[in-house]
Amino acid sequence: MSLFQNVIIIAMLIVAAGFLSLTEIALAGARKVKLKILAESGDERAQKVLDLQHQSADFFAASQIGLNAVAILGGILGEAAFRPFFVELVHRFYDGPWTQTIGFVLSFTFVTSLFILFADLMPKRLAMIAPEKIAVSVINPIQIFIKICKPLAWIINAIANLLFRLFKVNTTRDDNITFDDISAVMEAGAQAGVLQKQEHHFIENVFELEERTVPSSMTTRENIVYFTINESDESIRLKLAEYPYSKFLVCNENIDQVIGYVDAKDILVRILNSQSLIQLKENTIRTVLTIPDTLTLSEVLDRFRSTKEKFAVVINEYALVVGVITLSDIMITVMGDWVTPIEEDQQIIKRDNNSWLIDGSTPIEDLKHALEIDEMPDEENYETLAGFMMYQLRKIPRPADTVEFSGFKFEVVDVDHYKIDQLLVTRILEKLEDQNLIEN
Repeated sequence: MSLFQNVIIIAMLIVAAGFLSLTEIALAGARKVKLKILAESGDERAQKVLDLQHQSADFFAASQIGLNAVAILGGILGEAAFRPFFVELVHRFYDGPWTQTIGFVLSFTFVTSLFILFADLMPKRLAMIAPEKIAVSVINPIQIFIKICKPLAWIINAIANLLFRLFKVNTTRDDNITFDDISAVMEAGAQAGVLQKQEHHFIENVFELEERTVPSSMTTRENIVYFTINESDESIRLKLAEYPYSKFLVCNENIDQVIGYVDAKDILVRILNSQSLIQLKENTIRTVLTIPDTLTLSEVLDRFRSTKEKFAVVINEYALVVGVITLSDIMITVMGDWVTPIEEDQQIIKRDNNSWLIDGSTPIEDLKHALEIDEMPDEENYETLAGFMMYQLRKIPRPADTVEFSGFKFEVVDVDHYKIDQLLVTRILEKLEDQNLIEN
């Protein structure tokens, strides 16, 4: 064959190899979520791609048959076509026993470079740009190619499957989507500007409802305002005026003897109608939803939805009241600062870029968000910052007790009757500076 004919054949082989490389990466890299969206919108080709991904052995076998056959044929034709010209070129500068060898090396390098650039590198990079779009476009011709290679592909797959079973290699692809996968997608969306920072935070909080338990969002026992069954009208009025709550527990003699709850609106209606509040225990006390403190926030939402309630009492394994939780508490957990009023008694106060004044009852998840800490040590053993300090110190903390963790110093500032009220959290700048000096 003439040089021109060889060049045409090699060009056709490069195009064929490039098409196979493009298709291989596109079909392997196409994301199932986007393909399912296209399939649901009526694109039959997207469903074909999904089916091919599910049974990909035939495709990869056919693809490798095609790529290797084209590469071998291209090398044979290319070396034969270009070697005489490279030998002649070498003769102009060198005439010796190594002329043929140098010509062979140059022709081999030239043909190999053509295939690497135009049949491998560029098609694969193009396929990574828009894998779903390319996969949908090439699925019909690639299915024809798979049918052509079916007999040989079946033999190759049979041998490969035999070897996999022999070496006990599991070839089943795990397509389960985990929270880490979704979190990574959200992080990529936030970095790309598709999600705003606050939206990213909301979505993360929604997924955390499956992990966070009731104590992380409830109003704790010592902060519950309740009425006793024999409470005077004047005391009830004072509590209504002092505490802006919509619901109050009603107990017999102490907080662990819960009878039910009353809605502040019902009491105010009686006050406006000049009725005695003594009668509220008969007419306005409602049955209260009681839940264990081991439930997750997601499970509490399910209880609220099934019972049509928005208020619940939280008890522990000893049937003691440990807190109350409302639907608003869960919404605040999700929405964060957007629905939490900025008050002087907020749980986390940022003093500057390197120090925070934090309430001891602050949930660990809120602490991690504020300090940008990924994980606390053995955090399944406590729910709050105070619990973290007690767990780390192995004693009842006193003022000035400190714990260092993850580049932060946690110092107890105020303790009231063994309860840690406030802590000062500071970033340990000296260690950071020393680390930077070592790295430099």
